[in-house]
Amino acid sequence: MEEKTNDLLKATPEQLLYARILEKGMYLGLLILFITYALYVFGIMDPYIPLDKISDYWSMNVYDYLERAEIKNGWAWLYMLKYGDFINFIGIALLAGVTIMCYAAIVPTLLKNKDTVYAIIALIEVIILSAAASGILSVGH
Repeated sequence: MEEKTNDLLKATPEQLLYARILEKGMYLGLLILFITYALYVFGIMDPYIPLDKISDYWSMNVYDYLERAEIKNGWAWLYMLKYGDFINFIGIALLAGVTIMCYAAIVPTLLKNKDTVYAIIALIEVIILSAAASGILSVGH
């Protein structure tokens, strides 16, 4: 009885793969966040919003901030990576997207193990998360 319980507690190969990718992605994302934060804080890269003006924006909602700062929403930050206050978005995007990579990576293992239903669910997750990240599924803003 105890041996059967222990077998149920063991992680499957796809769970281990998912966890390995998630761990590496998380560490890489955090490393990028630390590096880009240092580039900003130590003034190595100039900010888009000058530090002496940043407090003017603190009380604004997102819409007013974007309008006053003349920043486009969505993926427009990719064109602003030359600024110290936008380069940290690289780490944030990586941390947000690592789940998509994890799901995509386990699909072949699921198919190899003939777990077709789970493979389809994982593919649907990849499609939905990718569509949401792209802005296709934006709602209300």
